[in-house]
Amino acid sequence: MMWILCLALCGLLTGTRADPGAVLRLGMDIMNHEVQSAMEESHILEKMAAEAGKKQPGMKPIKGITNLKVKDVQLPAITLNFVPGVGIFQCVSTGMTITGKSFMGGNMEIIVILNITATNRLLQDEETGLPMFKSEGCEVILVNVKTNLPSNMLPKVVKKFLDSTLHKVLPGLMCPAIDAVLVYVNRKWTNLNNAMPVGQMGTVKYVLMSTPTTTASYIQVDFSPVVQQQKGKAIPLAGDGEALEFPKGYAEGSSQLLLSATLLTAELTLLQKSLDVKVQDMTVGELPPQTTKTLAAFIPEVAKAYPKPKHLVTHIRINKPPKVTMKTGKSLLQLYSTLEMFAVRRRGKPPVSLFLLEVHFNLKMQYSVHENRLQMVTSLDRLLSLSRKSSSIGNFNEKELTGFITDYLREAYIPVINDVLQVGLPLPDFLAMNYNLAELHIVENGLVLDLKLE
Repeated sequence: MMWILCLALCGLLTGTRADPGAVLRLGMDIMNHEVQSAMEESHILEKMAAEAGKKQPGMKPIKGITNLKVKDVQLPAITLNFVPGVGIFQCVSTGMTITGKSFMGGNMEIIVILNITATNRLLQDEETGLPMFKSEGCEVILVNVKTNLPSNMLPKVVKKFLDSTLHKVLPGLMCPAIDAVLVYVNRKWTNLNNAMPVGQMGTVKYVLMSTPTTTASYIQVDFSPVVQQQKGKAIPLAGDGEALEFPKGYAEGSSQLLLSATLLTAELTLLQKSLDVKVQDMTVGELPPQTTKTLAAFIPEVAKAYPKPKHLVTHIRINKPPKVTMKTGKSLLQLYSTLEMFAVRRRGKPPVSLFLLEVHFNLKMQYSVHENRLQMVTSLDRLLSLSRKSSSIGNFNEKELTGFITDYLREAYIPVINDVLQVGLPLPDFLAMNYNLAELHIVENGLVLDLKLE
């Protein structure tokens, strides 16, 4: 019985495992760019060379050479390869000239071509929860060595001297450069889990779900975003168990960010109250004048109750959290609302409610990126259902209002919603990524940002 209970419990836990709200795949394009930029912008090899001639605490002098200096450091060529389950193997190829006074008493010059290799293990910092690289197993491999030592010296003596000198100098000189570059790269993750605002309604924080994983083609970072109301609780990412997968066909070595429909749903839930609209204008878009006379053309009962035209005021309230759905090439925003129309009275009297309708409709969603925030523009897809909840003008067939309400949503409601959505949704802040260059693709249950470098 116990093993049956254990199996049932394991199945329950597996079934309730949280899926990532967003997934990042870092290809070699971005990693090459970041490491190369870190090496160039930090000028780390030149700094290491400058330090070579200085007396370091605890460092013993090298026998046979004095006044050690390093100059003419070549621009490094960097080669990276993913190591599955570990991180990145890095090889830095460079060259330099080492000078000093040799044991023969003259000026010595050694021209060295070398490779610095190390494995950069990808970890998750225990304190910050951020990704971090840590170098392991740094080695310096000599590719070519030339010297101006006298040719009449015994070759074995020269070789022994060079090997002894270089093996003492180079690892201590070059390996710290690898660590310094990784510090530079790691700093570019520091803003990743900062809470980023969604207007005045709340924040989004991209929290790592687990330690990033490395495959032969990319690094994958799974996020469990925290969508927090400004004054309230976190909004859960309530999915329907839909699979979140990258489609095939992206170029080898490229990078993508996949945002789930459940994440966008939670973020738009922050804006739910801002989606409530009160329309008081007499003239709205291409609609006829907003009066009881216009409404009476659809509901004759209105003309009986209000023989003289009255100005209309309309309240639209979203009474359920909005829901984003995504199928390949198409994204919809489902909204459940109430629509209440009032007749305005004079002499300071409060407006009279004519009727209250429950309205369910879909909006088409189009996505873009502006100033590193996800932007959305909507248009009416279709009116799904219309039902009468209450009426002060008697019974009427609300289906007769289908065309009127459809036009009303398109002309009066959609423009207001698009203004609200201009606030934009924050994207993960990592490695100084410029999302403005990304190509966007709507896929099953998600939105892919195909990331591009400048």
